[in-house]
Amino acid sequence: MSDKNNEQKGLQLELPQDVAQGEYANFAIITHSSSDFIIDFARVMPGLPKAQVKSRVILAPEHAKRLLAALQENIMRYEKEFGPIRIPSQEPRTIAPFDLNKGEA
Repeated sequence: MSDKNNEQKGLQLELPQDVAQGEYANFAIITHSSSDFIIDFARVMPGLPKAQVKSRVILAPEHAKRLLAALQENIMRYEKEFGPIRIPSQEPRTIAPFDLNKGEA
């Protein structure tokens, strides 16, 4: 999952141009079974009743745990360089940056 591991194994990644642009998501839903973790990344827009899933990633449990560790490591590096990431107080388990029940822009 990290650049360090990719360099050690000599793995080369191909990044197609249509994927390189990325997809903005401000909401994620994570579900799991005994064999998979499924992460749906969606875009929630204020005032719209429906969120559109932009990408779905399916991971084996081992890879989900590696992803968690890689995210933790990178967040620590980011905060060391740029300062703490502040999250406005919000309901637990909600990651949308605004109240989903209000139609505010």
